[in-house]
Amino acid sequence: MMDRFERQVILREIGTEGQTKLQNASVLLIGLGGLGCPILNYLSAAGVGKIGLVDGDLVSISNLNRQTLYGENHVGELKTDVASRIISKKYSDIKLEVYPFFLNPKNAFEVISQYDLVIDGTDNFPTRYLVNDVCFLLHKPLVFGAIFRHEGQVSVFNLGENACNYRDLFPNPPSSMEVPNCSETGVLGVLPGLIGTLMATESIKVITGYAEALRNRVLFFDSKTYQQYFLDLKPNAVARNLIPKSKKELEQLDYEFLCSGIPIISWEEGLKSPKAQWLDVRESHEMPKLNLNNLIEIPLSEFYDLNQVQFNSDQVFVYCQSGIRSQKAAVKLKDHFPHKEFISIRGGVNAYPKN
Repeated sequence: MMDRFERQVILREIGTEGQTKLQNASVLLIGLGGLGCPILNYLSAAGVGKIGLVDGDLVSISNLNRQTLYGENHVGELKTDVASRIISKKYSDIKLEVYPFFLNPKNAFEVISQYDLVIDGTDNFPTRYLVNDVCFLLHKPLVFGAIFRHEGQVSVFNLGENACNYRDLFPNPPSSMEVPNCSETGVLGVLPGLIGTLMATESIKVITGYAEALRNRVLFFDSKTYQQYFLDLKPNAVARNLIPKSKKELEQLDYEFLCSGIPIISWEEGLKSPKAQWLDVRESHEMPKLNLNNLIEIPLSEFYDLNQVQFNSDQVFVYCQSGIRSQKAAVKLKDHFPHKEFISIRGGVNAYPKN
């Protein structure tokens, strides 16, 4: 089996000792989207012995330009199922653990505690802050990456003495009005490929000691100009006080509410409320359309004249394609209709129950 890693092993900085460290390592990859796909490809090819795959999302046709593990024939399937099937066929010496759900304060500790290294390949702030806080409490090194339009960021948190974490960079979550979304801003498919590859590189550095990892530093990369720069971080005592002090305290937090100020529930919970009104804030061309009782459609782009809008229920469930725009819409609606309750549907149409 060593033949597969021959080119790696002959690197003096890796050698058989480094390869053995990779084989004995356990890595948790959270998010199997644009960042997660190249990370999984390269870590499994490098010989990481155990990889946990966390994602509750389905493969969507609009994501195929950047989520390169999947193809048109995988649309509608769970990402964890497709990814584990593909990697298992490619490499027989890897152990894959599948977690086909999203992390939340109730399950994050149990999952994360089983792994040596955590990689955050997600694209939403509630999960990002949750994962950071759990890793901080468990003293788990965390490889972080993010993209926005043409730019990307990479860093390694919780590594070694006096290590920084994500809150030292961004102490508080942004409001839902500040949260960017690929469906609104767009993304060139190669950018998450580039950033994900850098994240895989940092992961290998952490595991093997090959070169110096981006500890207490953040790399900023611009794909249009190829310009890059580094930001040095220092532990921030004020930011540390924002992290829950214990597992019990963390489990009582609602990270989604902290980031949006709007309640967020699942489809299963929402569909149990027959008297509520449904609001689709997607653009008219977005599919599929849902057959829901008491449904109205108002694209978020047309929220400039809310004086003409009327709701026939005090409780309104708001949804979009992925669950980001619905939070923004709910915030705007709550400001305009303070006596009504607006609730965002987690995951949007992409998470709608199939049965």
